[in-house]
Amino acid sequence: MDGRWPGWGADAGLVVLTFLPALLSQPYVDTSGAAWASLTVYEAVGVVILLLRRRLPATAFVVGFGTLLVALVGSAGAGAKLSPLVFLPLAVLLYAMGSHCASWRRTVSAVLGVTVLSAAGLWLNRMTTDSDDFQGGLDVLAALAPMPLAWAMGFAARTRQELLAAAERRAADARRAQALEAAQATQRERTRIAGEMHDVVAHSLTLLVVHAETLRARGGELPDWARTQVDGLAAAGRQSSGELRDLLRMLRDPADAAPLQPVPDLGELGALLDSHRAAGGPVGLTTAGALESVPGPVQLATYRVVQEALVNARRHAPGAPVRVSVDDAGGELRCEVVNGRAARRGTAGAGIGLGLVSMEERVRALDGELTAGPTEDGGFRVVATMPWEPAGV
Repeated sequence: MDGRWPGWGADAGLVVLTFLPALLSQPYVDTSGAAWASLTVYEAVGVVILLLRRRLPATAFVVGFGTLLVALVGSAGAGAKLSPLVFLPLAVLLYAMGSHCASWRRTVSAVLGVTVLSAAGLWLNRMTTDSDDFQGGLDVLAALAPMPLAWAMGFAARTRQELLAAAERRAADARRAQALEAAQATQRERTRIAGEMHDVVAHSLTLLVVHAETLRARGGELPDWARTQVDGLAAAGRQSSGELRDLLRMLRDPADAAPLQPVPDLGELGALLDSHRAAGGPVGLTTAGALESVPGPVQLATYRVVQEALVNARRHAPGAPVRVSVDDAGGELRCEVVNGRAARRGTAGAGIGLGLVSMEERVRALDGELTAGPTEDGGFRVVATMPWEPAGV
């Protein structure tokens, strides 16, 4: 479809349906040369006017009526008659003025202009024609009488379109208001959760760090193994406090989501495994591939998977050996954490059952896949695979 003239197919069909009937019926009315000449000129001008009915509805109606008036008066002066169907384009122009002209001022001006043209045409017809058969009378009045109905139909169509548009705007406003209300409710809930976390978790975590630092200050009174445990406890508490502050800040204002603490990556896996060893858990790490080129989000997800898997191992299989492997092979990162059978009884009721769910959501957010389940020797395996596109591919 030509964008410069939308609806050209419909316009072409309308032109044929509007002007062809007069051409087909003219041989049954008058076959004189004057009649055919007047009809041909009128329809040629009428086609152009009809195509302008949407852009200039009032002007098209006045010009179309004037053209029809000239054709009728001219043919009558030459003793010729035109088919009554020449009034059909006038009905189309009236409908267009009702449906496309939103200005009452232009509509009234067009009606007044047509009235003046009608009076002038009637006078000119009387002056140029002596025969009563060619002077405008009841036949012209009968053709013009139903014309206001065409304008009323166009006006009704425009009113319906405006009502539909207004309804769509109200629906859109309602959707926007509903979305805004939902966003506000979500933000209120986030703020409430942030307040609860600050009052409960942050307070308890702060006390934990304070007690750990107090024990560190009295490290000379503790055995060597206890000093190592206290150092690891204090470091983990400080890191958790920083991450919790970032989380609370993001909950209160999602726009301020830039973390104050450095985001963990694969380069910090060594320190993470050291903290696990300090807690009494043997663990080994094997890596392969160019891990430094892995995108930050994938590195963070891998770090969190390893972190959660180690926490679960300490809870449910304390003292069991853990094997961690991270392999980058051709744009896909594979992380596997396997722990053996527990060396001693795990913590009863430890955790709330959301660790694996959180890991799976994080991995799936990166179009990856996570599988977890027990091994044949009574241990547990967690495997996460995440695709990524190397730079330059």
